[in-house]
Amino acid sequence: MTDDPTLCATPYINADHPRVRAFAEQHAGDGTDIERAVRLTHAVRDAVSYDMWAFGLDEKDFVASNVLDAPSAFCVPKAVALAAVARAAGIPSRIGFADVRNHLTNPRIDAMMEGDDIFRWHAYTSLLLDGKWVKATPAFDIRLCQRHKVKPLDFNGRDDSIFHEFDENGRKHMEYVRFIGEFDDMPYEEFSSEMRKAYPRMLRELAEIRAARASRKAG
Repeated sequence: MTDDPTLCATPYINADHPRVRAFAEQHAGDGTDIERAVRLTHAVRDAVSYDMWAFGLDEKDFVASNVLDAPSAFCVPKAVALAAVARAAGIPSRIGFADVRNHLTNPRIDAMMEGDDIFRWHAYTSLLLDGKWVKATPAFDIRLCQRHKVKPLDFNGRDDSIFHEFDENGRKHMEYVRFIGEFDDMPYEEFSSEMRKAYPRMLRELAEIRAARASRKAG
């Protein structure tokens, strides 16, 4: 057992959970920590589909073992999952947050944001590799990128990988506005409080959409 908070299992980054450990063992492979971290980043990126419509504040959705079994998730749960499988593989990790401006959002999401083009508390994972903290972003899976003509975000384990500035057609895609900080565990209470203040309409409408979909499926 370690006292290093960036390697410890936590309530959200539950690196000791069998599901998390199995994922790490399946995807990390052999080699250096950099090579293993690259494989884990790409595996989390593509194993769980990115879906902004999954945005919500149900606390269980931010537990890494649950994320790995989810059909889809948004950026924050996916960053938590990467932090967990990295720790399970012996790679120190933290979850980081930043405010970003997205120039290519879905018009329906734009309407829910009521004219605000800043996505607050976007998440990435910070990994300690070769003595250096490096940012990795496992949010957008390769299938989503292909549909929207955005290059999949690659990660080489040596340089920060946060977002492509432009899409494949040269249109401005995303920019980081403010880095908030990095945490040893998911700061759920602070995050959920900020989201309720910033996006009450989006949270309400997305919850209604998910409920309607679930009702149709049940019927």
